[in-house]
Amino acid sequence: MDIKAFKMDGLGNDFIIIDQRNGNIELSKDQIIKICNRNFIGCDQLIIIKKNRKVDAGLEFYNSDGSPSGACGNGTRCVADFLSKENNKKEITVWTSSGILKSNILGSNLVETEVGIPKTKWNEIPLSENLDTKNLNIKILSKNNTEHIGGTAVNVGNPHIVFFVKDIENFDLKKVGPEIENHKLFPEKCNVTLAKVINKNLIKVKVWERGSGLTKSCGTAACASAIAGNINGFVEKKTDIEFKLGKLSIFIDAKNSVHMKGSVSDIKNIEIKI
Repeated sequence: MDIKAFKMDGLGNDFIIIDQRNGNIELSKDQIIKICNRNFIGCDQLIIIKKNRKVDAGLEFYNSDGSPSGACGNGTRCVADFLSKENNKKEITVWTSSGILKSNILGSNLVETEVGIPKTKWNEIPLSENLDTKNLNIKILSKNNTEHIGGTAVNVGNPHIVFFVKDIENFDLKKVGPEIENHKLFPEKCNVTLAKVINKNLIKVKVWERGSGLTKSCGTAACASAIAGNINGFVEKKTDIEFKLGKLSIFIDAKNSVHMKGSVSDIKNIEIKI
């Protein structure tokens, strides 16, 4: 089977996009895993574009382990840019299983997406027990076995935990990430972020993504980090989140809705033989 597809990324967070608006291709979980495997084509997430009569398109997200993902901020920004180039619209609205998302195309490969109002109640994350989501008192160990206890939980279409630490390089995220992703407190697993507050408008982060592992950047993790930072009084309502390859700008508006702005790559046509 030959599938025409596209490749895009947002700050290195890369996606394979399959447009199914003119014909449905049923992909099995094993096929999704194969497509996402870096020894085959490789990506952090696979995105399926579907027809939707009410909005510009419907989106389905799949992690590299084949599991569905409720939200993907960078992926939404990439698809919004893709759809904008197709229909010449500057505002793109898409359906996701986490809700309707609106994006503004700002030109020069810059896209802003409104992610919506974050959830912070324990049963909305969700957690397996009623705890204070501002500080879950979860213990993580640094590379030299120093204990750090904390963790702020936020749901921005998917569950996140953010640990504010003195130095994000002091922790082995390949070890900490899967331990916390699969922690008994998170029945739906979670994304794990190590965050260092630089100043009131800048946080440096490293992210372990649920179902995908280490990632160069993650849009929803950027939103979760900004929200968690604001809840804890570390940053203002407007803050930049810095990844290895660049920054995403996050803004929490008067309605407590979160907006994410950043660059997207050019669109690359690819063909998948599966």
